[in-house]
Amino acid sequence: MVSATKIKSVDFYRKIPKDLTEASLSGAGLSIIAALFMMFLFGMELSTYLAVTTQTSVIVDNSSDDDFLQIDFNVSFPALSCEFASVDVSDVLSTNRLNLTKTITKIPIDPHLKETGEEYHSTPDLDLINHGDEHHDDNAYAAVPLTGGNFDKISHRFPILVVNFYAPWCYWSSRLRPSWEKAAEVTRQKYGLDNDGRILLGSVDCTEEPTLCTKYHIQGYPSIRIFHNGSDLSGDEGHQEHDSYHGNRDTDSLLKMVEELLRPIKKFDGTTNHWASRIRKAPASGGCRIEGYVRAKKVPGELVISAVSGAHSFDASRMNMTHYVDHLSFGRLISDRLLTDMRRLLPYLGQSHDRLNGKWFVNEGKFAANVTIEHYLQVVKTEVVSRRFGQEHSVIEEYEYTAHSSVAHGYYYPVAKFHFDLSPMQVMISENPKSFSHFITNVCAIIGGVFTVAGILDSIFQSTYGMMKKVELGKNF
Repeated sequence: MVSATKIKSVDFYRKIPKDLTEASLSGAGLSIIAALFMMFLFGMELSTYLAVTTQTSVIVDNSSDDDFLQIDFNVSFPALSCEFASVDVSDVLSTNRLNLTKTITKIPIDPHLKETGEEYHSTPDLDLINHGDEHHDDNAYAAVPLTGGNFDKISHRFPILVVNFYAPWCYWSSRLRPSWEKAAEVTRQKYGLDNDGRILLGSVDCTEEPTLCTKYHIQGYPSIRIFHNGSDLSGDEGHQEHDSYHGNRDTDSLLKMVEELLRPIKKFDGTTNHWASRIRKAPASGGCRIEGYVRAKKVPGELVISAVSGAHSFDASRMNMTHYVDHLSFGRLISDRLLTDMRRLLPYLGQSHDRLNGKWFVNEGKFAANVTIEHYLQVVKTEVVSRRFGQEHSVIEEYEYTAHSSVAHGYYYPVAKFHFDLSPMQVMISENPKSFSHFITNVCAIIGGVFTVAGILDSIFQSTYGMMKKVELGKNF
């Protein structure tokens, strides 16, 4: 059995009896300073250990061919009616998706961007409308011409007034005209003032009466509107609302619409009434807020918002694509909480993912007509990767972009275009946390280093002080 004496012989920390040591004020002061300095260095080392260091690199985008890019947006158009607003997406691979509705919401707004009604649902199959094959006699005008001077008087004279807002140059207005005049003649003979005077078919030439057409938010020609006087279809503020007809335009269909309107007026209750589905409330304002998301291939493409209809024409000189971008971002939406947490680690993250948010883009009248507003967006993917606990996983994927906007004159109908081009490279930000063993090693080095340096300083001070005492006593050394 090994004796205690032999074990004590390997003691690295041999003790000096207390009665052989002497405390001094200089040693106490140096000890306090050394302790404070140790605490200061320990705090700095702890802060460095807790701080997350990152490494930024640029690599080729590792997205697969099946990955789609989500584009979230909320854009308001004060002068584009929800009745004709269309959202299209296309790309360089010849993929074209027109008039998307499944993930899009359209809400009528006024010029001040305030909501004026409920969500507007687009009318399907406008391009399948039957226009009839009637031929018009140029000398026969049965539909009563309405103007700003007689419109209110006539609309209050008849319980139901059906008006065709048209433009003489419009192809669809020309196709409607024979059927409309014939239906107006039959209606006048059957329901005119000489009989019961319950309904009247009239027409408004929007090239001659632009103020009247603007008042009722007419943006496409022809637009058939139904005005009720004294019915139960009144607005919340006491103003008479009017409806819009989206059915077939042949004579028989128009006459069936008249017969349907003369039945006891009831609000549409969601039943499968064919004619009720063709007559719907007209927009209460001329603006539209379009919000939602679309998914696109990760190749150069464009998001286009415009006025589109398969049975209407538009006056390009009166179209205004001024818009306000409330939100536009690429990729999946990141929660505010997660983005805030990530910004604490990476302050520059998330500064360019919403470059267009909160901005107006206005047609200032530099060109008379056909003004298109275009945005060119360069999109770069940023991915943050964490390597804690020895495992690597993606924490956040964000798409940031730069934006350049312009106003240009075109030869077609004005539109709002958002061109997007994704960079083939992506920014990879790797999180590199320090190991706990490295932290412990540094703490030990701080304690041992400060203790050793303080001992050396104390020894130098004591030796110097001793020599000065000997000199004062006149001793040689």
